[in-house]
Amino acid sequence: MAKPNKKGPVRTVNIHCSQCRTKLYKYRKGGKGALIKCFIERITEDFTEQLATCPQCQQVFARETMIRGTPALKMIGQKVFMK
Repeated sequence: MAKPNKKGPVRTVNIHCSQCRTKLYKYRKGGKGALIKCFIERITEDFTEQLATCPQCQQVFARETMIRGTPALKMIGQKVFMK
């Protein structure tokens, strides 16, 4: 399969922890569907200290994986939401 477009989409969304409402990432998302995965190269601002862990409540909200040969975070259902 083809790799995702590096420049990616222009639209940015804020990703928050659903348990404590802490802001986690600012992310360039493509499409209008649910947030299932985040390509690490599309994260514009990272507010976490440890990868895929909320800095406030220490909840693990994603798993690190490779999708189409690119490092990504696969989101665990209902642990994050986007605005």
